[in-house]
Amino acid sequence: MKITNKKTPRKIPKNLKTKKTGFSIGYLLLFLVVLYIIQMFLSPKTGEITYSQFREYLSAGKIVDCTVGEKVIKGHYESMTSEQNKPVAFITVPVQDIKLVNELESKNVKFKGEVENNFLRNMIMWWIFPFLIIGIAWFFISKKMGGMGSPFASFGKAKIKLYAAEDAKKTTFSDVAGCDEAKEELEEIIEYLKYPQKFQKLGGKIPKGVLLIGPPGTGKTLLAKAVAGESGVPFFSISGSDFVEMFVGMGAARVRDMFAQAKQKAPCIVFIDELDSVGRQRGAGLGGGHDEREQTLNQLLAEMDGFTSNSGVIIIAATNRPDVLDSALLRPGRFDRQVTVDRPDLIGREEILKVHAKDVKIEPNGNLNTIAKRTPGFSGADLANVINEAALLAARRDKNFVEMPELEESIERVIAGPERKSRVISDEEKSIV
Repeated sequence: MKITNKKTPRKIPKNLKTKKTGFSIGYLLLFLVVLYIIQMFLSPKTGEITYSQFREYLSAGKIVDCTVGEKVIKGHYESMTSEQNKPVAFITVPVQDIKLVNELESKNVKFKGEVENNFLRNMIMWWIFPFLIIGIAWFFISKKMGGMGSPFASFGKAKIKLYAAEDAKKTTFSDVAGCDEAKEELEEIIEYLKYPQKFQKLGGKIPKGVLLIGPPGTGKTLLAKAVAGESGVPFFSISGSDFVEMFVGMGAARVRDMFAQAKQKAPCIVFIDELDSVGRQRGAGLGGGHDEREQTLNQLLAEMDGFTSNSGVIIIAATNRPDVLDSALLRPGRFDRQVTVDRPDLIGREEILKVHAKDVKIEPNGNLNTIAKRTPGFSGADLANVINEAALLAARRDKNFVEMPELEESIERVIAGPERKSRVISDEEKSIV
């Protein structure tokens, strides 16, 4: 079944893109100008003095410290006035011709060097180049995260997916077998959404949540996909592990965003797979009350049955670990119904085999009832694997149909793996075994 993300990127007109680009460049230039002005006002004041003044201060012992460069000399000198008690910063340009310096001093001529102030070079080196690197890094991060604008804006967004109602290959209840009781419960939920007045006129309330419980591979997620195909209402899907992140508060923000999106599409169904990854009992972790998973669970509890109404939003969740779920999550009002999806019995196994064998060419004499009798304890996923392995074996042997030998061998492959032809043992070892 095709799944599309709810936030499907739309086509942006060219003129709108141009406007956005122009605004971005304008804001960037404004930001650079403001930073330059701030630096001008906040940078320490450095007074320019002549080179002859520098030599006078040096002769008088007023120079506190100085850094002699190839083109400039920087440092601090003691103030000649009594008003200032701390050293004054200075900058000067030395004169390279020593003979000229001596001659100027002998004639008592005041002289100085000229400070070369290359504004364009300083602007490129200290402002444009660093921000260009930051902008390139920002662009690649944003592109990698698949969104425009700030790459951090998607952190609080729920990774929720919307099932396309127009998909021709959607899963329906005809694709689900071996769990008739669970199908009846979920069909009733769909009827609630399609014809709510039928139940409301008698005073009945729509259940807020259904919890599917069962071992792995029994068809819990498949049932949810069938609900998506049959309901005719928006169907959202998300995994419990998508909520919890290393960033504090991110899980709770995603829970809020998920319910906000669902309320906009109400009436709708939200399916949470692997609920135990976010709904574990509180107080059991090392993080205590501030554990991120607990904060996410607290938000989920508040959204499902808090002061804010969630009219028209039904939660369907699946888990194979109901023993670790928090008791507050399991109470009526949050998950009103708990549906057990167990491993199928003999009749259920035969029905599941027929469903998975619809697209497989099985010989006319193939007896799926015999295969069902030989697979006690198999889940729906195991039975699907049996059919698939049999089809692969038949193709490997260049057969036109899947015959009973391939079906029987595929059962052994699913249980014990492929045949180990290289493991040859002696007659003595056989007698010992």
